[in-house]
Amino acid sequence: MRSPAAHTAPTAPTATSFDPGQYRPGKTITDWEPENDLFWKSTGKKVAARNLWIAVPALLVAFVVWQVWSVTATNLKDVGFGFSTSQLFWLTAVPGLTGGTARIFYTFLGPMIGQRRFTALSTIVLIVPLIWLGIAVQNPDTSYGVMIAIAALCGIGGANFASSLANIGFFFPKKDKGNATGINGGLGNLGVSVVQLLTPIVITSSVVAVGSAQHKADGTAVWLQNAAFLWVPVLVILAAVAWFGQNDLKVASTPFSQQKIIFKRKHNWLMTWLYVGTFGSFIGFAAALPMLIKTTFTPIDAAYSAATYAWMGPAVGALARWAGGWIADKIGGARVTIISFVGMALSIIGVINFLPSGGDDGNFWGFFACFLLAFFFSGIGNGSTFRQIPVIFRNQHLKGLTEGTPEYAKALKQSEMEAGAVTGFTSAIAAYGFFFIPAMFANFAVTSAMWGFVAFYVSCIAVAWWFYARKGAESPS
Repeated sequence: MRSPAAHTAPTAPTATSFDPGQYRPGKTITDWEPENDLFWKSTGKKVAARNLWIAVPALLVAFVVWQVWSVTATNLKDVGFGFSTSQLFWLTAVPGLTGGTARIFYTFLGPMIGQRRFTALSTIVLIVPLIWLGIAVQNPDTSYGVMIAIAALCGIGGANFASSLANIGFFFPKKDKGNATGINGGLGNLGVSVVQLLTPIVITSSVVAVGSAQHKADGTAVWLQNAAFLWVPVLVILAAVAWFGQNDLKVASTPFSQQKIIFKRKHNWLMTWLYVGTFGSFIGFAAALPMLIKTTFTPIDAAYSAATYAWMGPAVGALARWAGGWIADKIGGARVTIISFVGMALSIIGVINFLPSGGDDGNFWGFFACFLLAFFFSGIGNGSTFRQIPVIFRNQHLKGLTEGTPEYAKALKQSEMEAGAVTGFTSAIAAYGFFFIPAMFANFAVTSAMWGFVAFYVSCIAVAWWFYARKGAESPS
């Protein structure tokens, strides 16, 4: 085995060794060496950036579809739908159940099919639940069962995240993975805020309306279908851009028979636990907050509008994710993850303090400020945990090997494959937070549910510290 000092850097690819045509939009790339600095600066960086910035808007709109029910549900009673508060919470929860389940399949299908093909196909299919939703909300006699079915199909939009993150990670070198996945995930997560911000605006506009208006008790006309129909042409355009503009990476193409090894990896399950705490909280709170504001504070002051404020929390969390990935690249993911869980626990304790209780009306502004902090720290943790995953698996597989040897190259490829699969799988399980958090609010007292979250965050702090952050930790990251 050669010593590190004897290692000679791999020769940079040239036009004679690699076919330059493979890096053009729409092509399948067979030769990809992001860790080769010369290749990265001359070719790789530009190609990776193009694929990333096509993936971002596609993922953003997929999140719009996933979260459209978080706002739609708050308007159904106003236009004559006779659903109970518990039923409305369930409508916001069901997309999380299907989204999380579909993410499991998308995690392994994405690398098998390729970034370009899978982004295009998984984007275009989302027009189906949107068209059905736009038709259904125009008729107050639409059954609850039909609404549940539509909500379940909208949940498929959340699955795009797993395939997108698993694929994009292959394009970037180790030093940029945290930032790249932070950009993709963070700006993609902004779809939650976009739908919660724009829906209250577009449903009151007849200019973009297709179909008949619905009327509130005071006679005000609204077009709830706008919240769905608005995004149909956008999805068609984004699918076309992905198909013609992105690339499939041959190195990322992996059959399930090889990817399933992650289920034997302890760190797959530990990082899933941590990501449930960060992203599960982010997406669950985003789904539940509009209804939580409306049902908790509206009786006190009608000015406390879910439409006015709810979108701000997911926006803060999405942007913080980008920062979390960047900071984790600088000081280490495990440290940032622990900070995020401490911040989330303290923020939720603050939320509990400001909730109405007994004869106390509570304090909306204190409640909302603490929720914004919870979103901020969840976003930081989202970025740092995804930075930890490739570092953990890289260190596990490359330990004791010398760079430049065939064994090193083989182990590096295996670590990249496993890290991508773990990234997708953790995101799949964490997506169930979208289901469980609104479901908890539908079935338990809000305060009890909040204390449950705090207890869970304490367990996450313990896991992150013991396995990844303390002196002598099994896998520092």
